Amino acid sequence: MAEHANVYPLRREPKPEPRPQRPRSKQPPPPEPLWREALGQRLHALRRHRQETLADTAGRAGISPQYLSEIERGRKEPSSEMIAALAGALGITLTGLTEQVAGDLRRQYGTNESGPVLLARAA
Repeated sequence: MAEHANVYPLRREPKPEPRPQRPRSKQPPPPEPLWREALGQRLHALRRHRQETLADTAGRAGISPQYLSEIERGRKEPSSEMIAALAGALGITLTGLTEQVAGDLRRQYGTNESGPVLLARAA
């Protein structure tokens, strides 16, 4: 007959402490919008407010209507020179356009932060 051996551990492993459960939010926060999307929405709103066609605004800015359409839909990331040209074509300064887009982002994301704090959040 086979003998049965009893095996005892030399040291007992401590039981891990249960981690406190964080309350889970029902929905994750919405992703922050992209700058190019917010810029495109603002440019579209400014153009529509002036009751202009894509061709009207694009012609004054020196770009094609197709490219302006892609910018407005957030598909293209325009250069700073192109943004300045579009701002001028829409009768607004680059600073004014930038402030409007920043305000749109604050309202959409629900924050009142501005300046370096807002820029640090984006980083």
